[in-house]
Amino acid sequence: MRITNGRVISGRVVVEGESLSEGATVTVLVPDEGAFTLTVEDEAALLESIAEADRDEVVDGSDVLKGLA
Repeated sequence: MRITNGRVISGRVVVEGESLSEGATVTVLVPDEGAFTLTVEDEAALLESIAEADRDEVVDGSDVLKGLA
């Protein structure tokens, strides 16, 4: 998994500086208001969190809620 940036041009998402294989599945996040940027540390933390989820190293939501009670 990697994070990259792109722009919408003529109704299509154009990825800047990345070569993606034809038919690749991508996820597009569109903020409701304005753009956001991540620090190098925040991006590293996000990528690690995604890797943990990919390895099924997650906590069930009901367990989190029980811990709050």
